Amino acid sequence: MTGSISEMLKANCECDDVAKCILGLKDLDLKAYKILLSNGPLTAERLGKHLGRERSTAYRSLQNLISCGLVYRETHTIDVGGYFYEYVAVNPAEVRRMLQESVDQWYDKVSLLINKIDTELVGNEMA
Repeated sequence: MTGSISEMLKANCECDDVAKCILGLKDLDLKAYKILLSNGPLTAERLGKHLGRERSTAYRSLQNLISCGLVYRETHTIDVGGYFYEYVAVNPAEVRRMLQESVDQWYDKVSLLINKIDTELVGNEMA
């Protein structure tokens, strides 16, 4: 992954790089999302097996994915009592919308800061 916007514009970035950058995800998180997308709803234990990792590691990735909105959790009851959770990947079209919305919000915020930069720079030198 690149360190600055200008480096990113010059580099051959992948969709994964953009998603990780915008949403603050790790490689394992994105891999978990893709597994859920291709396999359908899974428990943390089953996802861990697909990832080749412990259930607790899969669960941490699931929490990251839930917090950024790429995955949600469904509760299923067991006939003899109790329940379990399955995790479901959000549709890629929704992910695209979320990414675009984040970029648009970032652009608006940065544009406001850029518009104030001349007065900020002059103001800081006079202080």
